[in-house]
Amino acid sequence: SSGTSGELVPPDGLCWLSVLFCLMLACFYVGSLYVWRSHLPRDHPAVIKRRFTSVLIVSGLSPLFVWAWRESAGVMNGPSLLVLMGIRFEGLIPAIILPLLLTMVLFLGPLMQLAVDCPWSFTDGIRVAFDPWFWMLCANDMRWLRNQVVAPLTEELVFRACMLPMLVPCAGPSTAIITCPLFFGVAHFHHVIELLRFRQGTLLGIFLSAVFQFSYTAVFGAYTAFIFIRTGHLIGPVLCHSFCNYMGFPAISTALEHPYRLTVLSSYILGVLLFFLLLFPFTDPSYYSLPVCTLTSFPSPSCLS
Repeated sequence: SSGTSGELVPPDGLCWLSVLFCLMLACFYVGSLYVWRSHLPRDHPAVIKRRFTSVLIVSGLSPLFVWAWRESAGVMNGPSLLVLMGIRFEGLIPAIILPLLLTMVLFLGPLMQLAVDCPWSFTDGIRVAFDPWFWMLCANDMRWLRNQVVAPLTEELVFRACMLPMLVPCAGPSTAIITCPLFFGVAHFHHVIELLRFRQGTLLGIFLSAVFQFSYTAVFGAYTAFIFIRTGHLIGPVLCHSFCNYMGFPAISTALEHPYRLTVLSSYILGVLLFFLLLFPFTDPSYYSLPVCTLTSFPSPSCLS
């Protein structure tokens, strides 16, 4: 059907269908974490290994949701399923480097804090980074594997690569960037169940922690959704997610009491300013061989240009 201005508009009911499929996918992902009955906490290696199995199965099946959505919605034209999900070779090198570099710029303050506090020299750091034994130790650490590899890969695949192709055609890129992280944020609420189960803190503390985590994951989810839509690649969001998991939330209170407070706080401010300055140039779709609005099967007037 056509709109008054002449551009194509999505068929009636497509948004409800998209939201329904996204909700099903989010429930499928979170539900897979709880198919294993266990009295052990989430950081126990046995729990992590079992959850690896279920989330990897769910992630492997998640493209079927996008395929089923396309079939149900009658969206037959446009790119292949893999291209829609950001799995392609064109523009791969910039997609690996630029979004991660942009995220590192945002974390300039915390990185400066780490550099100032780190007892190692720069050459020591380089030596460790190229030491295969270091990476072998990491790969044998279940918590490291979960936080740096499995969670970033599976969450970005399910919550960005599978959901955005379903949300963008009906809502447009800007609205999709705001709505997509809500599924991601709600999906992290399951941590609250675990905190309550193992009595880890007071009720108020657990509630405030949940609100903070929802807000943080929603903002972060909007950022990686922005990167996914602008670059048309899955690899950028995955690397940014892994980096942010490693860095954690910036320790601003520690920065305020730091011996080199002026240097560290200046880095925080400079990082944020440079991030907003470079946000659009570093994610320019032309660097990533991305045809304008690949995701919008029903072209919309704006595509985050």
